[in-house]
Amino acid sequence: MILKDKTVLIMGIRNKWSIAYGAAKIAYEQGAKLCFTFMGEDNRDKVEALISEFEGAKAYECDASKDEAIEKMFQEVKKDYEKIDGLVHCIAHAFTEDLHNDFIETSKEGFAHANDTSAYSLVAIARIARNLEILNENASIVALTYHGSTKVLPGYNVMGVAKAALECSIRYLADNLGKDGIRVNAISAGPIKTLSSKGIKDFNSILTVVEEKAPLKRNVTKEEVGGAVAFMLSPLSGAVTGQVLYADNGYCIMGV
Repeated sequence: MILKDKTVLIMGIRNKWSIAYGAAKIAYEQGAKLCFTFMGEDNRDKVEALISEFEGAKAYECDASKDEAIEKMFQEVKKDYEKIDGLVHCIAHAFTEDLHNDFIETSKEGFAHANDTSAYSLVAIARIARNLEILNENASIVALTYHGSTKVLPGYNVMGVAKAALECSIRYLADNLGKDGIRVNAISAGPIKTLSSKGIKDFNSILTVVEEKAPLKRNVTKEEVGGAVAFMLSPLSGAVTGQVLYADNGYCIMGV
């Protein structure tokens, strides 16, 4: 088991269809002790029921758009676990109208919201985790991104810009944290039917195109993405940092 005796914090789990759940499932199977964050105290019961299958898992409320909320959450995690070995950032959001309208119609508020929630939150989380000394030596931070960060995908719009900012932030964070032995990487997952993907206009057509064009002629599963996350969390990827690893059945290599 590649994550035996490792403690991993997964931020942003929502339900069993989420990539965060796929990452949790594989990490748990690979021996990790898990803890989670969720958004909104009214979601506590739902999330605690969801993670009950992971023995010993705990959940912490955290609004990742507020530094003080992140710090409070980490203080609670530190009290329960002392230090963590891995952190998975599964936090992203954009206003519905900014996904349904043309990108040029994106409001200033919508642009700021998508980038703050989806990209800057990782910077704040990494900084506060470092300052509180909650990350073990050789810890690994992994974020989730998507192909829309480098290519125009209808309906992805401002989220593509936010993911591009996230990926660039990962490179700078990898440089800043490398001196402490901490690695920072991203997994670019192929399209998966999640609650978030429902907000993307004509999402089913994206699934169809990937199934037709990807070298492996199928769409990826949340468990397969979870396997890539587990690899990046593990010592097996000990020399890898500042990278974006595609887990999309090869779709990203195709020109047409």
